[in-house]
Amino acid sequence: MGETVKKSTKKPKTATSKTTPAKPRKKAAATNGTAAANGTNGHVTEIRISHEQVAMLAHKFWMERGYQHGHHEEDWHRAEQELLGKAS
Repeated sequence: MGETVKKSTKKPKTATSKTTPAKPRKKAAATNGTAAANGTNGHVTEIRISHEQVAMLAHKFWMERGYQHGHHEEDWHRAEQELLGKAS
């Protein structure tokens, strides 16, 4: 009787089948509460604002709008921009 030969289901390894991990992508500087500003001497200075500072200013904007709901993201963004603008 003839022997049955099992066929391998694994693919042979080739140079093109190797995978490399993806490189991390850079994020925008302003999204994490920091911004870079050029100083008077040409050096770049990092500006940091705290979550609490942004929250307090966004709350102030909300009060000035008459406690109108539905615009919290606008208030937050406006507060971040104003604080980053003041610091530079």
